[in-house]
Amino acid sequence: MANSWVSVPPESDFPIENLPYGIFKTARGPHIGVAIGDAIFDLHVAAQAHLLGDAIPAGVAQASSLNPLLTLGHDSWARLRRRLYELLQSETTDIAAQDRERFLVGRADVEMVMPFEVRDYVDFYSSLEHATNLGKIMRPGSEPLLPNWRWLPVGYHGRASTVVVDGTPIVRPRGQIKTETGNPEFAPTRMLDVELEIGFVTGAGNALGEPIAAGHARDYIFGVVLVNDWSARDIQAWEYQPLGPFLGKSFATSISPWVVTLEALESYRAAVPKQEPAPLPYLRCAEDWNYDVVLGIELQTQAMRGGGISADVISRSNAKYLYWSMAQQLAHATSNGATISPGDLFASGTISGSEPGSYGSLIELTWRGEKPLKLSTGEARSFLEDGDTATLTGRCEAPGKPRIGFGRVSGTVVPAR
Repeated sequence: MANSWVSVPPESDFPIENLPYGIFKTARGPHIGVAIGDAIFDLHVAAQAHLLGDAIPAGVAQASSLNPLLTLGHDSWARLRRRLYELLQSETTDIAAQDRERFLVGRADVEMVMPFEVRDYVDFYSSLEHATNLGKIMRPGSEPLLPNWRWLPVGYHGRASTVVVDGTPIVRPRGQIKTETGNPEFAPTRMLDVELEIGFVTGAGNALGEPIAAGHARDYIFGVVLVNDWSARDIQAWEYQPLGPFLGKSFATSISPWVVTLEALESYRAAVPKQEPAPLPYLRCAEDWNYDVVLGIELQTQAMRGGGISADVISRSNAKYLYWSMAQQLAHATSNGATISPGDLFASGTISGSEPGSYGSLIELTWRGEKPLKLSTGEARSFLEDGDTATLTGRCEAPGKPRIGFGRVSGTVVPAR
């Protein structure tokens, strides 16, 4: 564990060992920065001062999006991270003490915007516990898992243009919902749900027709964000057969503003759960590819907010529960020769544990409304109501290791239009 000349509170998500990337906006425009403590180190200003050397081209550091950085590839990412670490450690001699403040802005003083332009978006279904729970809820009396689930990472293509950053209001979607008559009505969803996920963003990709091997995934994955793939369960239930999710998912997907690099997560790598049957050869990977990231869902109703009452924590889960890893997801997504591009987002799907308090969605936590959640205010929730704010959190923490946090991703539900 190292020290920085930037003050880092003991409980900060962002020590010098983390240095996640994001895009912050001030009167000077959107700049790339890395979070450290309660501050942001401005790469735009650092490039102007010629502090980044030949780690990356100056124009990339002064871009208004991470996409140009993503295009450079793994070696450039590693050089830049090493250089930023050198500049921010306590022993640095590259920045005079009297000049240091001009490279920093307060995180509380800026607006965080989308960290990268999402070129394509895929959402997987990689949690065994979540898939089993959903099977029990949606197909009672039948085998919860469909025959293919243990053989491949199931996924669907989402809508890249509706991926939004933390704090973006979530408009309650309308859609076709099956009624008691058996016929549908077109109405606002009554089953708006959260999905507790992580996602990874890729850099420069492969050539058309050339798959990416699971063992080479680290060369293509830049970093990880928190993801809330909001879901309208009643719309989804009517439309998803035979081709899968569509309008019940495509209205909004929220991501956290800070992208945590794989290097920052290195000390928190964890083994993938035992996979039975053994994956086919193209999905096998010799190294550990899960990460011990403690995840949470917080829910604050409009009444709680109005009364100054903090959000309730309604779930605690962990990314290490994922059955299919990021490396396997990427290998499968490209196994047919499909390409990836800088800024592609691949989400894990809802991450649930084996206990009810670790389920990653309201449809599981309330068993599709049969067991409503009782909140600290006496309110009850089966699904989200207008005015509710859902927040996802994530951090890695263990004795003797630096705390690596993701920050949070929140969205407040507003009425259907």
